[in-house]
Amino acid sequence: MNGATIDLLYFARVAELTGKRAEAWPLAGPTTGAELLAALTAHYPQLGAARRLKLAINQTHAKPEAEIRPGDEVAVFEPVTGG
Repeated sequence: MNGATIDLLYFARVAELTGKRAEAWPLAGPTTGAELLAALTAHYPQLGAARRLKLAINQTHAKPEAEIRPGDEVAVFEPVTGG
């Protein structure tokens, strides 16, 4: 590991399940959103109950195949709907 990280922000139920609102996550090099979500679920098995997690990378909604690089800010949240 070279000390590179991303800043993870957790919202609503995701914050409740992880027990935190934010953390620095080690990231040696680029990864995808899907790979990050898999790593988060492995680290926080309770996130398995929060199916269909969404990501925003640097405050822009991102698809699972989007690339995440060291230094990025990544928000993790469940989808929401309005009426």
